[in-house]
Amino acid sequence: MRVVPSVNPLAFPLKREARESNVSGMILRSDIQTADIKAQAPLVDPFGRAISYIRVSVTDRCDFRCVYCMSEDMNFLPKRDLLTLEELDRLCSAFVERGTRKIRITGGEPLVRRDIMTLFRSLSRHLQAGALEEVTVTTNGSQLARFAQELADCGVRRINVSMDTLDPDKFRAITRWGDLSRVMQGLDAAQAAGLSIKINAVALKGFNEAEAPKMIEWAHGRGMDITFIEVMPLGEIDGARIDQYLPLSQLRAQLLDRFTLEDSDYQTGGPARYVRVKETGGRLGFITPLTHNFCEGCNRVRVTCTGTLYMCLGQEDAADLRGPLRASESNEVLFRAMEEAIARKPKGHDFVIDRVTRTPAVGRHMSVTGG
Repeated sequence: MRVVPSVNPLAFPLKREARESNVSGMILRSDIQTADIKAQAPLVDPFGRAISYIRVSVTDRCDFRCVYCMSEDMNFLPKRDLLTLEELDRLCSAFVERGTRKIRITGGEPLVRRDIMTLFRSLSRHLQAGALEEVTVTTNGSQLARFAQELADCGVRRINVSMDTLDPDKFRAITRWGDLSRVMQGLDAAQAAGLSIKINAVALKGFNEAEAPKMIEWAHGRGMDITFIEVMPLGEIDGARIDQYLPLSQLRAQLLDRFTLEDSDYQTGGPARYVRVKETGGRLGFITPLTHNFCEGCNRVRVTCTGTLYMCLGQEDAADLRGPLRASESNEVLFRAMEEAIARKPKGHDFVIDRVTRTPAVGRHMSVTGG
Protein backbone atom coordinates (compact mmCIF):
# COMPACT_ATOMS: atom_id res chain seq x y z
CA MET A 1 0.00 0.00 0.00
CA ARG A 2 1.42 3.35 -1.01
CA VAL A 3 0.55 6.13 1.39
CA VAL A 4 0.88 9.81 0.61
CA PRO A 5 3.67 11.38 2.67
CA SER A 6 2.26 13.92 5.05
CA VAL A 7 3.20 16.09 7.93
CA ASN A 8 3.92 14.39 11.24
CA PRO A 9 0.62 13.16 12.67
CA LEU A 10 0.76 15.25 15.83
CA ALA A 11 -2.64 15.23 17.40
CA PHE A 12 -3.61 18.79 18.26
CA PRO A 13 -6.19 18.73 21.07
CA LEU A 14 -9.56 20.11 20.12
CA LYS A 15 -10.96 22.92 22.19
CA ARG A 16 -13.13 21.77 25.03
CA GLU A 17 -16.37 22.79 23.37
CA ALA A 18 -15.40 20.89 20.21
CA ARG A 19 -15.00 17.68 22.20
CA GLU A 20 -18.24 17.86 24.05
CA SER A 21 -21.19 15.69 23.08
CA ASN A 22 -24.49 15.23 24.79
CA VAL A 23 -25.30 11.59 25.46
CA SER A 24 -28.99 12.42 25.68
CA GLY A 25 -29.08 13.06 21.93
CA MET A 26 -27.82 16.54 21.17
CA ILE A 27 -25.73 17.17 18.05
CA LEU A 28 -21.99 17.31 18.56
CA ARG A 29 -20.78 20.82 19.27
CA SER A 30 -17.93 21.74 16.99
CA ASP A 31 -16.16 25.02 16.44
CA ILE A 32 -14.27 23.43 13.53
CA GLN A 33 -17.16 22.50 11.25
CA THR A 34 -20.62 24.01 11.19
CA ALA A 35 -23.73 23.52 9.13
CA ASP A 36 -22.68 26.47 6.98
CA ILE A 37 -20.37 24.69 4.56
CA LYS A 38 -18.38 27.12 2.46
CA ALA A 39 -18.07 26.15 -1.18
CA GLN A 40 -14.63 24.90 -2.22
CA ALA A 41 -13.43 23.50 -5.53
CA PRO A 42 -14.83 19.98 -6.00
CA LEU A 43 -12.51 16.98 -6.03
CA VAL A 44 -12.09 15.69 -9.61
CA ASP A 45 -9.96 12.70 -10.60
CA PRO A 46 -7.63 12.46 -13.65
CA PHE A 47 -10.47 11.04 -15.75
CA GLY A 48 -12.83 13.94 -15.10
CA ARG A 49 -14.98 12.11 -12.55
CA ALA A 50 -16.16 14.37 -9.74
CA ILE A 51 -16.02 12.69 -6.33
CA SER A 52 -19.48 13.23 -4.90
CA TYR A 53 -19.97 10.04 -2.88
CA ILE A 54 -17.88 8.70 0.02
CA ARG A 55 -18.29 5.45 1.88
CA VAL A 56 -17.01 5.80 5.43
CA SER A 57 -16.21 2.77 7.57
CA VAL A 58 -16.65 3.53 11.26
CA THR A 59 -15.37 0.15 12.49
CA ASP A 60 -13.81 -3.03 11.12
CA ARG A 61 -15.66 -5.07 13.75
CA CYS A 62 -18.78 -7.08 13.04
CA ASP A 63 -21.08 -9.35 15.00
CA PHE A 64 -21.25 -11.74 12.01
CA ARG A 65 -18.45 -13.69 10.31
CA CYS A 66 -19.78 -14.10 6.77
CA VAL A 67 -17.74 -16.77 4.99
CA TYR A 68 -17.09 -14.70 1.84
CA CYS A 69 -16.09 -11.60 3.84
CA MET A 70 -13.74 -12.70 6.62
CA SER A 71 -12.18 -15.58 8.46
CA GLU A 72 -13.92 -16.93 11.55
CA ASP A 73 -10.96 -16.04 13.74
CA MET A 74 -10.35 -12.41 12.80
CA ASN A 75 -7.75 -10.06 14.25
CA PHE A 76 -9.43 -6.67 14.49
CA LEU A 77 -7.73 -3.30 14.78
CA PRO A 78 -6.87 -1.99 18.24
CA LYS A 79 -9.51 0.53 19.23
CA ARG A 80 -6.82 3.15 19.79
CA ASP A 81 -6.10 3.12 16.04
CA LEU A 82 -9.62 4.18 15.11
CA LEU A 83 -10.64 7.74 14.42
CA THR A 84 -12.85 9.19 17.13
CA LEU A 85 -16.43 9.99 16.26
CA GLU A 86 -15.53 13.68 16.37
CA GLU A 87 -12.70 13.06 13.90
CA LEU A 88 -15.00 11.08 11.62
CA ASP A 89 -17.45 13.97 11.70
CA ARG A 90 -14.76 16.48 10.82
CA LEU A 91 -13.44 14.28 8.00
CA CYS A 92 -16.91 13.80 6.53
CA SER A 93 -17.54 17.53 6.79
CA ALA A 94 -14.29 18.24 4.93
CA PHE A 95 -15.47 16.02 2.06
CA VAL A 96 -18.85 17.79 2.07
CA GLU A 97 -16.99 21.07 1.78
CA ARG A 98 -15.20 19.67 -1.30
CA GLY A 99 -18.32 18.54 -3.14
CA THR A 100 -19.48 15.29 -1.54
CA ARG A 101 -23.26 15.01 -1.78
CA LYS A 102 -23.79 11.47 -0.47
CA ILE A 103 -22.26 9.70 2.52
CA ARG A 104 -22.73 6.01 3.26
CA ILE A 105 -21.79 4.83 6.73
CA THR A 106 -20.41 1.28 6.68
CA GLY A 107 -18.27 -1.15 8.67
CA GLY A 108 -17.73 -3.97 9.56
CA GLU A 109 -21.11 -3.54 11.12
CA PRO A 110 -21.45 0.20 11.74
CA LEU A 111 -24.20 -0.06 14.35
CA VAL A 112 -22.02 -2.03 16.76
CA ARG A 113 -19.72 0.96 17.28
CA ARG A 114 -20.28 2.50 20.67
CA ASP A 115 -22.22 5.82 20.61
CA ILE A 116 -22.47 5.66 16.80
CA MET A 117 -25.70 7.64 16.79
CA THR A 118 -23.69 10.65 17.95
CA LEU A 119 -22.13 10.72 14.48
CA PHE A 120 -25.47 10.44 12.71
CA ARG A 121 -26.92 13.25 14.82
CA SER A 122 -23.95 15.44 13.96
CA LEU A 123 -24.02 14.71 10.22
CA SER A 124 -27.72 15.54 10.13
CA ARG A 125 -26.84 19.25 10.27
CA HIS A 126 -25.49 19.00 6.71
CA LEU A 127 -28.77 17.45 5.56
CA GLN A 128 -30.72 20.22 7.23
CA ALA A 129 -28.51 22.86 5.62
CA GLY A 130 -28.82 21.28 2.15
CA ALA A 131 -25.09 20.67 1.84
CA LEU A 132 -25.70 16.90 1.74
CA GLU A 133 -28.34 15.10 -0.30
CA GLU A 134 -28.37 12.01 1.87
CA VAL A 135 -26.71 9.93 4.56
CA THR A 136 -27.26 6.21 4.13
CA VAL A 137 -26.19 3.06 5.95
CA THR A 138 -25.13 -0.46 5.02
CA THR A 139 -25.90 -2.89 7.84
CA ASN A 140 -26.35 -6.59 8.50
CA GLY A 141 -29.61 -5.73 10.26
CA SER A 142 -28.71 -7.23 13.63
CA GLN A 143 -29.02 -3.88 15.45
CA LEU A 144 -31.82 -2.32 13.41
CA ALA A 145 -34.58 -3.04 15.90
CA ARG A 146 -32.66 -0.89 18.35
CA PHE A 147 -31.62 1.97 16.06
CA ALA A 148 -34.08 2.23 13.14
CA GLN A 149 -36.25 5.00 14.56
CA GLU A 150 -33.26 7.03 15.68
CA LEU A 151 -31.67 6.73 12.24
CA ALA A 152 -34.87 8.07 10.70
CA ASP A 153 -34.95 10.91 13.23
CA CYS A 154 -31.42 11.86 12.10
CA GLY A 155 -32.51 12.21 8.48
CA VAL A 156 -31.51 8.79 7.15
CA ARG A 157 -34.05 7.79 4.52
CA ARG A 158 -32.48 4.74 2.83
CA ILE A 159 -30.58 1.74 4.18
CA ASN A 160 -29.02 -1.34 2.66
CA VAL A 161 -29.39 -4.61 4.57
CA SER A 162 -27.11 -7.53 3.73
CA MET A 163 -29.04 -10.81 3.58
CA ASP A 164 -28.05 -13.78 1.44
CA THR A 165 -30.80 -16.28 2.25
CA LEU A 166 -34.27 -16.59 3.79
CA ASP A 167 -33.49 -19.99 5.32
CA PRO A 168 -32.61 -19.63 9.04
CA ASP A 169 -30.21 -22.58 9.03
CA LYS A 170 -28.44 -21.44 5.88
CA PHE A 171 -28.33 -17.91 7.28
CA ARG A 172 -26.58 -19.17 10.40
CA ALA A 173 -24.16 -21.17 8.24
CA ILE A 174 -23.23 -18.30 5.90
CA THR A 175 -22.89 -15.71 8.68
CA ARG A 176 -21.49 -18.23 11.20
CA TRP A 177 -23.02 -16.24 14.09
CA GLY A 178 -26.14 -14.57 12.69
CA ASP A 179 -29.77 -14.94 13.79
CA LEU A 180 -32.21 -14.44 10.91
CA SER A 181 -35.18 -13.76 13.21
CA ARG A 182 -33.32 -10.83 14.74
CA VAL A 183 -32.67 -9.36 11.30
CA MET A 184 -36.34 -9.79 10.39
CA GLN A 185 -37.29 -7.87 13.54
CA GLY A 186 -34.89 -5.15 12.40
CA LEU A 187 -36.54 -4.97 8.98
CA ASP A 188 -39.95 -4.60 10.65
CA ALA A 189 -38.62 -1.77 12.82
CA ALA A 190 -36.98 -0.05 9.84
CA GLN A 191 -40.17 -0.12 7.79
CA ALA A 192 -42.19 1.07 10.76
CA ALA A 193 -39.78 4.02 11.01
CA GLY A 194 -40.37 4.85 7.35
CA LEU A 195 -36.95 3.79 6.08
CA SER A 196 -36.62 2.65 2.46
CA ILE A 197 -34.80 -0.70 2.37
CA LYS A 198 -32.68 -2.41 -0.25
CA ILE A 199 -31.65 -6.00 0.35
CA ASN A 200 -28.10 -6.82 -0.72
CA ALA A 201 -27.50 -10.50 -1.47
CA VAL A 202 -24.12 -11.88 -2.48
CA ALA A 203 -24.69 -14.49 -5.19
CA LEU A 204 -22.96 -17.68 -4.08
CA LYS A 205 -22.64 -20.72 -6.32
CA GLY A 206 -24.43 -23.74 -4.96
CA PHE A 207 -25.76 -21.79 -1.98
CA ASN A 208 -28.49 -19.31 -2.90
CA GLU A 209 -28.82 -19.28 -6.70
CA ALA A 210 -31.92 -21.52 -6.61
CA GLU A 211 -33.39 -19.29 -3.90
CA ALA A 212 -33.01 -16.07 -5.91
CA PRO A 213 -36.58 -16.02 -7.34
CA LYS A 214 -38.06 -16.55 -3.87
CA MET A 215 -35.92 -13.76 -2.44
CA ILE A 216 -37.03 -11.39 -5.21
CA GLU A 217 -40.69 -12.13 -4.62
CA TRP A 218 -40.27 -11.80 -0.85
CA ALA A 219 -38.42 -8.46 -1.07
CA HIS A 220 -40.80 -6.97 -3.61
CA GLY A 221 -43.77 -8.25 -1.63
CA ARG A 222 -42.56 -6.12 1.28
CA GLY A 223 -41.91 -3.09 -0.92
CA MET A 224 -38.12 -3.49 -0.79
CA ASP A 225 -35.61 -3.38 -3.63
CA ILE A 226 -33.11 -6.22 -3.91
CA THR A 227 -29.64 -6.32 -5.45
CA PHE A 228 -27.45 -9.32 -6.18
CA ILE A 229 -23.68 -8.87 -5.92
CA GLU A 230 -20.82 -10.91 -7.34
CA VAL A 231 -18.39 -12.14 -4.71
CA MET A 232 -15.19 -10.04 -4.74
CA PRO A 233 -11.57 -11.21 -4.29
CA LEU A 234 -10.79 -9.17 -1.18
CA GLY A 235 -8.69 -10.67 1.63
CA GLU A 236 -7.83 -14.25 2.52
CA ILE A 237 -10.76 -16.42 3.57
CA ASP A 238 -11.31 -20.04 4.55
CA GLY A 239 -11.66 -21.83 1.20
CA ALA A 240 -11.36 -20.76 -2.43
CA ARG A 241 -13.40 -17.93 -3.93
CA ILE A 242 -13.70 -19.72 -7.24
CA ASP A 243 -15.89 -22.24 -5.41
CA GLN A 244 -18.16 -19.36 -4.29
CA TYR A 245 -18.17 -17.28 -7.46
CA LEU A 246 -21.41 -17.14 -9.44
CA PRO A 247 -21.32 -14.80 -12.47
CA LEU A 248 -24.42 -12.62 -12.43
CA SER A 249 -24.75 -13.05 -16.19
CA GLN A 250 -25.54 -16.69 -15.40
CA LEU A 251 -27.97 -15.81 -12.60
CA ARG A 252 -29.73 -13.27 -14.78
CA ALA A 253 -30.20 -15.85 -17.52
CA GLN A 254 -31.76 -18.22 -14.98
CA LEU A 255 -34.12 -15.49 -13.74
CA LEU A 256 -35.35 -14.88 -17.29
CA ASP A 257 -36.94 -18.32 -17.20
CA ARG A 258 -39.33 -17.01 -14.55
CA PHE A 259 -39.43 -13.23 -14.76
CA THR A 260 -39.64 -10.49 -17.36
CA LEU A 261 -36.81 -8.03 -16.68
CA GLU A 262 -37.47 -4.57 -18.06
CA ASP A 263 -34.69 -2.01 -18.51
CA SER A 264 -34.65 0.88 -16.03
CA ASP A 265 -32.69 4.11 -15.81
CA TYR A 266 -33.08 4.21 -12.00
CA GLN A 267 -29.86 5.05 -10.17
CA THR A 268 -28.86 5.64 -6.55
CA GLY A 269 -25.29 6.89 -7.14
CA GLY A 270 -23.81 3.46 -6.45
CA PRO A 271 -22.58 0.75 -8.85
CA ALA A 272 -25.83 -1.23 -9.22
CA ARG A 273 -27.55 -1.47 -12.59
CA TYR A 274 -31.30 -1.86 -12.17
CA VAL A 275 -34.15 -3.53 -13.99
CA ARG A 276 -37.84 -3.69 -13.14
CA VAL A 277 -39.39 -7.10 -12.64
CA LYS A 278 -42.67 -6.99 -14.57
CA GLU A 279 -44.34 -9.74 -12.54
CA THR A 280 -43.68 -8.11 -9.15
CA GLY A 281 -43.41 -4.43 -10.07
CA GLY A 282 -40.24 -4.14 -7.97
CA ARG A 283 -36.67 -3.10 -8.71
CA LEU A 284 -33.84 -5.61 -9.07
CA GLY A 285 -30.19 -4.56 -9.13
CA PHE A 286 -27.00 -6.26 -10.27
CA ILE A 287 -23.52 -5.32 -9.02
CA THR A 288 -21.01 -6.96 -11.35
CA PRO A 289 -17.39 -6.09 -10.49
CA LEU A 290 -16.10 -9.09 -12.47
CA THR A 291 -18.42 -9.78 -15.41
CA HIS A 292 -19.11 -6.11 -16.22
CA ASN A 293 -17.17 -3.66 -14.10
CA PHE A 294 -18.74 -0.38 -13.12
CA CYS A 295 -15.62 1.78 -13.16
CA GLU A 296 -16.29 4.16 -16.06
CA GLY A 297 -18.57 6.41 -14.04
CA CYS A 298 -17.08 5.85 -10.59
CA ASN A 299 -17.73 8.87 -8.38
CA ARG A 300 -16.81 7.10 -5.13
CA VAL A 301 -13.97 6.76 -2.68
CA ARG A 302 -13.74 4.88 0.61
CA VAL A 303 -12.39 5.99 3.95
CA THR A 304 -11.53 3.42 6.60
CA CYS A 305 -12.10 3.74 10.32
CA THR A 306 -8.41 4.60 10.72
CA GLY A 307 -8.56 7.49 8.26
CA THR A 308 -7.03 5.70 5.28
CA LEU A 309 -8.47 6.82 1.96
CA TYR A 310 -8.79 4.18 -0.76
CA MET A 311 -9.40 5.74 -4.14
CA CYS A 312 -10.45 2.35 -5.60
CA LEU A 313 -11.94 -0.70 -3.89
CA GLY A 314 -9.84 -3.03 -6.03
CA GLN A 315 -6.44 -1.32 -5.75
CA GLU A 316 -3.97 -1.12 -2.87
CA ASP A 317 -2.92 2.51 -3.38
CA ALA A 318 -4.11 4.60 -0.45
CA ALA A 319 -3.56 7.88 1.34
CA ASP A 320 -3.27 8.69 5.02
CA LEU A 321 -5.81 11.30 6.11
CA ARG A 322 -5.48 10.72 9.83
CA GLY A 323 -2.11 12.47 10.00
CA PRO A 324 -3.25 15.63 8.18
CA LEU A 325 -6.51 15.57 10.14
CA ARG A 326 -4.66 15.64 13.45
CA ALA A 327 -1.88 17.97 12.34
CA SER A 328 -3.93 21.14 12.42
CA GLU A 329 -7.28 22.53 13.45
CA SER A 330 -7.42 24.08 9.99
CA ASN A 331 -8.42 21.89 7.03
CA GLU A 332 -5.76 23.29 4.71
CA VAL A 333 -3.34 20.36 5.19
CA LEU A 334 -6.20 17.85 5.02
CA PHE A 335 -7.53 19.34 1.78
CA ARG A 336 -4.06 19.12 0.24
CA ALA A 337 -3.80 15.42 1.14
CA MET A 338 -7.26 14.77 -0.31
CA GLU A 339 -6.36 16.54 -3.55
CA GLU A 340 -3.10 14.62 -3.95
CA ALA A 341 -4.91 11.33 -3.38
CA ILE A 342 -7.76 11.97 -5.82
CA ALA A 343 -5.16 12.94 -8.43
CA ARG A 344 -4.04 9.29 -8.28
CA LYS A 345 -7.47 7.67 -8.52
CA PRO A 346 -7.10 4.88 -11.10
CA LYS A 347 -9.37 4.27 -14.05
CA GLY A 348 -10.62 0.99 -12.59
CA HIS A 349 -9.97 -2.20 -10.68
CA ASP A 350 -8.42 -5.49 -11.82
CA PHE A 351 -10.55 -8.18 -10.15
CA VAL A 352 -9.93 -11.76 -11.25
CA ILE A 353 -11.39 -14.99 -9.87
CA ASP A 354 -10.25 -18.21 -11.53
CA ARG A 355 -8.48 -21.50 -10.80
CA VAL A 356 -5.08 -20.04 -11.65
CA THR A 357 -5.26 -16.83 -9.60
CA ARG A 358 -5.11 -18.02 -6.01
CA THR A 359 -4.10 -14.72 -4.38
CA PRO A 360 -6.89 -12.18 -3.78
CA ALA A 361 -6.77 -8.94 -5.77
CA VAL A 362 -6.05 -7.05 -2.56
CA GLY A 363 -4.96 -8.38 0.81
CA ARG A 364 -7.37 -6.42 2.97
CA HIS A 365 -10.80 -7.77 3.85
CA MET A 366 -13.96 -5.93 2.89
CA SER A 367 -14.57 -5.27 6.58
CA VAL A 368 -11.39 -3.19 6.66
CA THR A 369 -12.18 -1.14 3.57
CA GLY A 370 -15.85 -0.72 4.35
CA GLY A 371 -18.71 -2.77 2.94
